[in-house]
Amino acid sequence: MTVGVVLLLLLVVIVLAQRSLIYFPERRLPAPSDVGLPAAEPVAFHTEDDLRLEGWFVPPAARPTGQAVVVFNGNAGNRAHRAPMAAALARAGHAVLLFDYRGYGGNPGLPSERGLLRDGRAAVEAVASRPDIDPSRIVYFGESIGTGVAVQVAVERPPHGLILRSPFTSLVDVGREHYPFLPVAWLARDRFDSMARVADIRSPLLVIAGTADSIVPYELSETLYDAAPEPKWFVTIEGADHNDEALFVGRPLLASILRFLEGIRNG
Repeated sequence: MTVGVVLLLLLVVIVLAQRSLIYFPERRLPAPSDVGLPAAEPVAFHTEDDLRLEGWFVPPAARPTGQAVVVFNGNAGNRAHRAPMAAALARAGHAVLLFDYRGYGGNPGLPSERGLLRDGRAAVEAVASRPDIDPSRIVYFGESIGTGVAVQVAVERPPHGLILRSPFTSLVDVGREHYPFLPVAWLARDRFDSMARVADIRSPLLVIAGTADSIVPYELSETLYDAAPEPKWFVTIEGADHNDEALFVGRPLLASILRFLEGIRNG
């Protein structure tokens, strides 16, 4: 077998299996009370392609601010891994929707860019349709690959505010960082091209990035931020890697989020 044939076969395998290198769903889901959310309400909603997805609606645990935060997860785990963030926001008076994309947390389907976008749209609609939520006061929080979902949904349906943790310019750019020897731009099926959309954001923006992020290089977050319109704020978490606690529930991270939410509260 020639070297050329071997390389061709390798590229075929990468094309066919690439989503298994992007998405790492955890289907096993604990009860919300087991992860510190005893007041969480199980919710379900349907996507435009008629998948039934489930999540948890976490009501404010303090005097309500009137704001609700929809959390767009990263590519691994499930909503239970974001429970500490939801608990912190609820203690500050914010309502929170934690939900899982298709294929995550026991939900049906297989993840893809198109699928995650459908899931994100449906999640926002589910929150906006609640009688206890003001649809004009919904904030989107995107984490890692979830920033790609949040940016797209934010362009289509502008939120009260947009928070992006470890965002990237595009998934192609991230792939180039990790696989410089591959023609990523040609191979990629899912692209999450936030750079092509960020100029159309019309909501206050907070970007948070760790300087030691080994998954999404800090420079990609900076580049995306620079391309976004005002009003915007950038928060650096020194020495934080992508999956460090500092970028999930660290005090500087939570403080910056709560400060941002307070700042836009009456805007």
